[in-house]
Amino acid sequence: MTKEFERYKGIHPGAVIERELNKRKLSQRPFALSLPEHPQTFNAITKGKRDLNTALALKIEKALDLEEGTLMILQVYHDIRKERQKKNALVHPDFSIVNKVLFWDTDINKIDWEQHYKFVIKRVFQRGDEAEKQEILRFYGKEKVKEVTGKSTVANNSLPIMPHLTTR
Repeated sequence: MTKEFERYKGIHPGAVIERELNKRKLSQRPFALSLPEHPQTFNAITKGKRDLNTALALKIEKALDLEEGTLMILQVYHDIRKERQKKNALVHPDFSIVNKVLFWDTDINKIDWEQHYKFVIKRVFQRGDEAEKQEILRFYGKEKVKEVTGKSTVANNSLPIMPHLTTR
């Protein structure tokens, strides 16, 4: 894969194909028909609604004079990214301890618990009870909690955590 495409790792190859077509001022439908491929199928791929298969990737790479295998490598990186997102979606704090009401302004099912850890830790330590704070400490570990709050323990049922956020 050329360096030009390195920055696209994790992005659906359809977006790259669409970009290449736009750069070359080619229309999707005539291009798809020239492969030959159904325009609807090709459109679904460029919109990221359908994965790219090897046979079609080779046809597109040949037609656009791209290095062989580039689009399939992008597809694999996209698949890896999707799997990581699935894994992260299944991993979250114990909702029998952490009340979902703490996240009233957010769709809790769409929170990326790893990427948004600062938001989650701040929210729970600002508004949560002792058990919720303990669960967040267990879930994220002392290092991440300390990074966000300045402390790595929850003690004496009171937390002098984030003093800059408390009102007096």
